[in-house]
Amino acid sequence: MEVIAGGRDLAPTAPRVKAVLALLALNANRVVSTDTLFAELWDDRPPRSAATTLQTYVYQLRRILDSLPQGERRCDIVTKAPGYELRTGRTDAERFLALAEQGRCLWRQGHAAEAAERLRQALGLWRGQALADINLGPELTIHKAHLCELRLRVLELRIQADARLGRHQELIPELRSLVAEHRLNERLHAQLIDSLRAAGYRAEALRAYQDLRRVLRTELGLEPAPEVQRLQAEVLSGVHGGSVSALLRTG
Repeated sequence: MEVIAGGRDLAPTAPRVKAVLALLALNANRVVSTDTLFAELWDDRPPRSAATTLQTYVYQLRRILDSLPQGERRCDIVTKAPGYELRTGRTDAERFLALAEQGRCLWRQGHAAEAAERLRQALGLWRGQALADINLGPELTIHKAHLCELRLRVLELRIQADARLGRHQELIPELRSLVAEHRLNERLHAQLIDSLRAAGYRAEALRAYQDLRRVLRTELGLEPAPEVQRLQAEVLSGVHGGSVSALLRTG
């Protein structure tokens, strides 16, 4: 998490102060209750001094915001029952969500090139993992899981748009890396198989299917989804039947 002003990162370094700022930023322009902040910082065991300690954390954050140059200060923390509110312009998380929705709309309208570009812009706002430098309590853990799932779905759709544009050769290295990271994600495996097939690597596409089948059987005792099995049959027969698109719609 960063608070950039004048080219410098002014984000707090104290773990709990940073957690308070993260939770306020993820709920920007909405009130976060003190109970929610207590739960994040101390789980179900807030100390007797929790209210005073939280006030101290907020005071430290306000000092950081007050130190921003006048022309760069676009946010403030206000006390508003039943807690605190970070009043600010759009955060990177909000920009990501807006660009992602624009990309989805363009995709549904059949504008693959424009959708791919808008989704790429959304993904470009990410710098590493969400909340990677923060000690996560229960509230931030939920936020992180939600953001990571959203990012993955946006990434899958961007890959689908690039595939529609015939960029299979360029997608293969990226997809190999992604399936290694998300071993149980059948949608990514299916996109890799489809790109290998489309790029003319039929044998590698079949090996990629067998790799997925082995992982699913070993770790979950399952066979690939029917759409992925049909994709394998399409690779074997040389007929393109749209199984990947069906899987991505149901996934």
